[in-house]
Amino acid sequence: MRLRIAALVLALSAPAAAAAWKAGTARVAITPSEPIWMAGFGFRNRPSEGVRQSLYAKALALDDGSGKPAVLVTLDLVAIEREMAEAIAARLRERHGLTRDRLLLNVSHTHSGPVAGLVLMPLYELTPEQRDVIRRYTASLIDSVVNAAGAAIADLAPATLEFGQGLAGIAVNRRRVARRSLPGPVDHDLPVLRVRDAAGKVRAIVAGYACHATVLNDYLLNGDWPGYAQEEIEAAYPGATALFVQGCGADANPLPRGSVEAARRYGSILAAGVAQVLASKMKPLDAPLRTAFETVDVPFERPPSREELRARLDDKNVYQRRWAARLLETIEKEGTLPEAYPYPVQVWNFGSGLKLIALAGEVVADYSLRIKARHGWDDTWVAGYSNDILAYIPSRRVRLEGGYEGGEATIYFGRPAPFTPAIEDIIIRKVDELVARSR
Repeated sequence: MRLRIAALVLALSAPAAAAAWKAGTARVAITPSEPIWMAGFGFRNRPSEGVRQSLYAKALALDDGSGKPAVLVTLDLVAIEREMAEAIAARLRERHGLTRDRLLLNVSHTHSGPVAGLVLMPLYELTPEQRDVIRRYTASLIDSVVNAAGAAIADLAPATLEFGQGLAGIAVNRRRVARRSLPGPVDHDLPVLRVRDAAGKVRAIVAGYACHATVLNDYLLNGDWPGYAQEEIEAAYPGATALFVQGCGADANPLPRGSVEAARRYGSILAAGVAQVLASKMKPLDAPLRTAFETVDVPFERPPSREELRARLDDKNVYQRRWAARLLETIEKEGTLPEAYPYPVQVWNFGSGLKLIALAGEVVADYSLRIKARHGWDDTWVAGYSNDILAYIPSRRVRLEGGYEGGEATIYFGRPAPFTPAIEDIIIRKVDELVARSR
């Protein structure tokens, strides 16, 4: 009798954790309604000329039974600024009581999307009218993301969650294109989260991969290969919402590239990899969902002096001139340049089955490989391009090697200097701390 009672208790308690989940989905089109400057490639010299593919903000809301939802929002954009993320988070807290640790914003990093946000506008050669277009779009985009997240919360219904991983061969370490002697790490992992309703129908598929979305470079708005991947996944699972989470692919490109055919092909590779994961045995995820979000100061190297910046105002490189002018303006307003940047780190821990770690900025592959080696290759998902695309985030190795990702790209983000080589260990320590706290 005692054994039968124990078996009954186990039978009742095991599905209870899984049954506690609720999930809701929503999507809002964020395709600009007027010609707009496109982000990602500095050689573009005019606004967009049409739409090849619609752009979306997609939201997945999850409730682990606590009544406190968490929302993942994926965006077909090259970047999201800290100021935009803070505005979105503030509205969602006010409207839905959503705390910052339970909102995760990730961009696909498509280089065929619009410029969004106001901080980096001075780096583009824009007319006053073009600046107004970006301001209008940014305001509308913030509204759209808030609405998508709210709609997903309103859509919450009983669900089950499963996790699995595959592989996909899309990424090539792009630093080796110019210097073949350099190491060529990439993260080919393909993490997949499947969400089903109470009847077993697939409601959402979240897939991640680490690679730039830089196949296309013309003047037609589109989601690049992640956009085509999501379309193909949704065609295979009618009624499901496909969300793409960009990983630590700052030093990876899809190669070769340059055509719509190539973009579709890479999208198909990802979709095929997702299909293989979904056809395999996936791990059910149990409750609770424990979350953490904090910033940690990452230091810059010595910033330039006023005299050095004034000298740059005559530089042949237009981006150097704009960067110097912007920093001089900052000195005039603030009296000094910042010595560090508040870097966001976020962790979502799904019971004992999955740790989703979200890092800000354009993060190189060394981070995801190191974090998974520390916290588990099979149950750790590392996302880059989350919450604030502040700059390239080099590892110590990449920082010392130099090059575009190692520090040269600093001027395009308006930062006063490259980060110090200590940045990697500082971020890893914060990840370790938040993972331990969210267990």
